[in-house]
Amino acid sequence: MAQVRPMRADARRNHERLLRVAVEAFAEHGEGASLDDIARRAGVGSGTLYRHFPTRQALLEAAYLDRVEAIAARAGVLASELPPGAALREWLYELGVGMIRMRGLKALLGPAVTDAGSLVNPACGDSVKAAAGRLVRAAQAEGTLRTDVEAIDVLRLAHGVATASELADGQDRHVRRYLTLLMEGLGAAPVSR
Repeated sequence: MAQVRPMRADARRNHERLLRVAVEAFAEHGEGASLDDIARRAGVGSGTLYRHFPTRQALLEAAYLDRVEAIAARAGVLASELPPGAALREWLYELGVGMIRMRGLKALLGPAVTDAGSLVNPACGDSVKAAAGRLVRAAQAEGTLRTDVEAIDVLRLAHGVATASELADGQDRHVRRYLTLLMEGLGAAPVSR
């Protein structure tokens, strides 16, 4: 088994700086932000960026990993505060708003709801899928969600709701309305307005 060497201090600083700049660049320009610009703004060469993050997807995942974990954790908080159907609806609302407000997040979660094998860091998709699974099962047990609905279905539909809201006005103000339509179609109680 190969031994993993710890990162040198300068390499660790470069890694952290690249992530910080990448978060800013993705927020400004979305997932299509220039990688060369990210390297330049971080004060490193493109080769250094690619040594740390061999692909755009790897950089995007590393930049958003904390945020994805926070979204997944939020499901547990909502589940402890609200009835199951309401917790699912509120979590999907927060997920949809997050995908719009955190530019690049929707693109990152896209592979998680299509083909998890395409993620460099499957933890990005696994934590969200696990959170959705817990909420879906609880809502089904409560009787507010159809039993033939799977967590991946709900995540794919939430991704679509975020896309639809962006198409409507480029903002997130339609997310709750579209979720109401979606959840009514899935047999859940309407989302409160």
